[in-house]
Amino acid sequence: MLPTAEETANLQEIEMQWAVKAMTHAEVYMGILKAKPAKNIKLTQMDEDIYVDFRTEFPTLNIKNLNELEDFKSEAAKKKWRDFVAKYENYITDYNFGSLVRINSDEEYTEKNSMFVLRIQFLCIEIARLKEGYNNGFYEPSN
Repeated sequence: MLPTAEETANLQEIEMQWAVKAMTHAEVYMGILKAKPAKNIKLTQMDEDIYVDFRTEFPTLNIKNLNELEDFKSEAAKKKWRDFVAKYENYITDYNFGSLVRINSDEEYTEKNSMFVLRIQFLCIEIARLKEGYNNGFYEPSN
């Protein structure tokens, strides 16, 4: 059964709220990258476990430059991510909420350099970027 017009408007409002929350999260995260050396940033209490699990399951995923179609939207990638993500349901709060991740790790968030992913995917990619040195260039020490 199709949603009513009132329900559709409500869905659009919810999507807009999610988009605003994801953008706010991205802005805060970029601020953190600029405020602290990457090696000193911890995103969860499970960073090391998430990193090891991610790199075990996705050892060749190019986190420097993400390929949205190949690495996230192909049928094979969707299945692999779906199985991976399910493991974190009881461990990461809001593991399946939407987040923005930068496609090219050398650049800040922009419309062209962002894609929508699940929170656990964001955590996997950004924890790996922190550990593998891809976020080192953003830190701006105060004089």
